[in-house]
Amino acid sequence: MCSEVVHLPIVKTTLWPDESATQAFAQTLAAQPALRNAFIELRGDLGAGKTTLVRHLLGALGVSGRIKSPTYAVVESYELPDLAVWHFDFFRFHDPQEWEDAGFRDIFASQGLKLVEWPDKAAGHLPLADLVVQLAMQLDMSNEAARQVTLSAQTAVGLALIQHFDSCISIPEKGQKPLEPIESFQMPMVLNSDTQP
Repeated sequence: MCSEVVHLPIVKTTLWPDESATQAFAQTLAAQPALRNAFIELRGDLGAGKTTLVRHLLGALGVSGRIKSPTYAVVESYELPDLAVWHFDFFRFHDPQEWEDAGFRDIFASQGLKLVEWPDKAAGHLPLADLVVQLAMQLDMSNEAARQVTLSAQTAVGLALIQHFDSCISIPEKGQKPLEPIESFQMPMVLNSDTQP
């Protein structure tokens, strides 16, 4: 037998020059079948664009009407015909134990899409995210809307989600700017090492 090597996490970085690039990313992500049962962490400072990304993603999935930030409610849920979505914002948590006390373990064990802003506020209680999206404002650039984006696939589901992003770079929708090229980095991780002669 041989060793099975899976290259996780896979990290891709890109630059979104404006909000239309965020929207293009969200539309591409929404089309991925693996999204239907994914856990995505959204990381970044205040104003980095986490909620904006979620709004575009939920819109691309078919959510209509006002999409609210769950900053005060902690969680907003959306029921689509073939998908349950939960958008969490743990910014106001003072203790990670609040996650457990709120009964969120059952939601994370159920089928559906879980989007989490400020996951570090529930550290030690959340399961491993399939995909981590790190957003950073590019303050040194003349374009205030630009975001440096790092995608980290931590599971096979996350890998399935980010494998398709090269296609959204070369085929922007009419009126949208293309995404900047994505760079990929792979860090090997051995999952199984059976050695037999």
